[in-house]
Amino acid sequence: MDFVAPKIALSGIAPEIALAATALLVLLADAFIGDRPRTLRPEHGSARPGSGILGNRWHLPLLSLIGFGAAVYLALDAWDRVDATGATTQFSGMIAVDGFSVFVKITLAVFGALTILLGHEYLVRRDLEEGEFFALVLFSVAGMMLMASSADLIVTFLALETFSIALYVLVGYQRSRLDGQEAAMKYFLLGAFSSTFFLLGIALVFGATGSTNLYGEGGITSFLATTPAADLSLLVLGAGLLIVGLGFKVAAVPFHMWTPDAYQGAPSPVTGFMAAGSKLAGFAALLRLLDVVLFPLRWDWRPLVIGIAVVTMIVGSILAVVQDDIKRMLAYSSIAHAGFVFTAVIATNDRGISGALFYLATYGLTIVGAFAIVAVLGGPEERRTRVNDFRGLFAAHPLLAGILTLLMLSLAGVPITSGFVAKLVVFGAAVEAGYTWVVVVGAIASAIAAFFYLRILVVMYMVDAEVAEEPKAVMGPLSIGVIGLSAAATLVLGLFWSPLIELAEKATFFAGP
Repeated sequence: MDFVAPKIALSGIAPEIALAATALLVLLADAFIGDRPRTLRPEHGSARPGSGILGNRWHLPLLSLIGFGAAVYLALDAWDRVDATGATTQFSGMIAVDGFSVFVKITLAVFGALTILLGHEYLVRRDLEEGEFFALVLFSVAGMMLMASSADLIVTFLALETFSIALYVLVGYQRSRLDGQEAAMKYFLLGAFSSTFFLLGIALVFGATGSTNLYGEGGITSFLATTPAADLSLLVLGAGLLIVGLGFKVAAVPFHMWTPDAYQGAPSPVTGFMAAGSKLAGFAALLRLLDVVLFPLRWDWRPLVIGIAVVTMIVGSILAVVQDDIKRMLAYSSIAHAGFVFTAVIATNDRGISGALFYLATYGLTIVGAFAIVAVLGGPEERRTRVNDFRGLFAAHPLLAGILTLLMLSLAGVPITSGFVAKLVVFGAAVEAGYTWVVVVGAIASAIAAFFYLRILVVMYMVDAEVAEEPKAVMGPLSIGVIGLSAAATLVLGLFWSPLIELAEKATFFAGP
C-alpha cells in the first residue's frame, strides 16, 4: 500500500512562523555574535563609549526588521491568493485565511518594526542592548497575528497568552525601575485573572455548542443556524465572558485597571507598542467573534457592548483630565479610544468593520509617534514625563513641538488629521445602524478629551520655561525616523484617506464553508 502524505498548508500562519523563527535566530545571534552588554547600572543614561548611536549590537534590530519584512511579504502573498481563490481555512478549520486577517497582520508588522527602531535606540541610550527585547517583540507580534486569524477559541486563547506573556516581561524590562517592576506584576496578575474569564467563556461555549471551532462542521456557526433561539442562553452567557476576557486586552472599562500603571511603568517604546498592537489584536478577535460568528445573537450581546462602549468613552475621557503624568494621561486616552472603536463593533455592518480597522491602524501610528516623543524627552530614567516637564518645548525644540501638536490634535479628532477621519467613519457606522445616541455620547467624550490634549499644547506654547528646565531631547536617526513617519502618516491619512479605507473594505471575513 502506497503511503499518501497528508497535505499541509502553512500559508495561513506563514507570517507567524517567520517571526518566531526570526526571534530564535535573534537569540542565537545575541549569544554568539558580538560582545555582551555590561551589567546594568542605574546611573547609565547613555550609550557605552565608542558604541555609536546604533550600538555594538546593531545586527539584532537588523535581523528583526528582516523578519518583519518577510512577514509582510508572506501576508501580501496570502492576500493575493485570497483575491484569486477566495477566503478559506486551514489546520482543520482552526486558522482563517481571509482579507481581514491579512490586513491586521500587515498593520501589526508595521507597529512591530517601528517599535524595533525606536526600542533599539532607547536601549543603546540606557546600556540595555540585549537580544531578549527584540525576541519578545517578535514573539508578541506573532501571537497578535495568530489571534487575528484564529478560527477556534482554543487557538485564540493560545495566541492571547503568547503575546500577553511577552508583554508582561517587556513592561518590566528596565530592571532598574521599581515602578516598572510593580507595573509588570500588576499587569501579570490582572492578566491571569482575565484569562480565567476567557477560559470559563470557552468552557460554556463548548458546553452549549459541543465545539470551540467558529466555522467548521458542527462548529458555532452551524450550531446557530440549526438551534432555536430559546436554547441559546448558555451560549449567550459564554459569549459575555469572552467579551470580558477580550475587554481586558483592549483596556475597556471596567477591565482597565492595569492600564495606567502599566503604561507609566513600561519603557515608552513598549507603551506605544502595547497601545497600538494589543488593542488591534483584541478588537480583531472581537470583530470576528461578534460581528460574524455571533451575528445572529446580536440582540443578546449588543446591550453589554453598548454599556461597555458608553462607560469606556466617558470614564476614559474624564479621568484623563485630572492626570499630571503624560503617560498616564495617554493611558486614559487609550481607554477612551477603545470606547470609540466599540461604536463600530455595535454597528454590526460592513462599514463598522472597515471603520474599526481604519481607526485602529491610524490610531496605532499616531500613538507610537506620541510615545516616541515622550521617550526622547523623558531623560535617562524617564522621570521627565509630567505635563509641566513639557514647559517651553516650543522654544527649545520647535519642530518637535509642532509634531507633538499634530499628534495630539489627531488624538482629539481635529479635521485634516487621520484621527478626525477615523472618528467620522466609526461614528457614521453607528448612526447608520440606528445608534445615534451612542454617537452623541462619543461626541461629548471627544469634547472632554480635547481639554487635556489642549492642556499639553498650552504648556508647550504659552508657558515660559526657565533655561535650566527646558526640555532636552536626546534623538538619533532612528527616533527621528519613527517620529517623522508617524507625523507624515497622521497628516497624509487625514487628507488622503481613501486608499487605506478601500483596503479596509476589501479586508472581508471568511464567513463559513
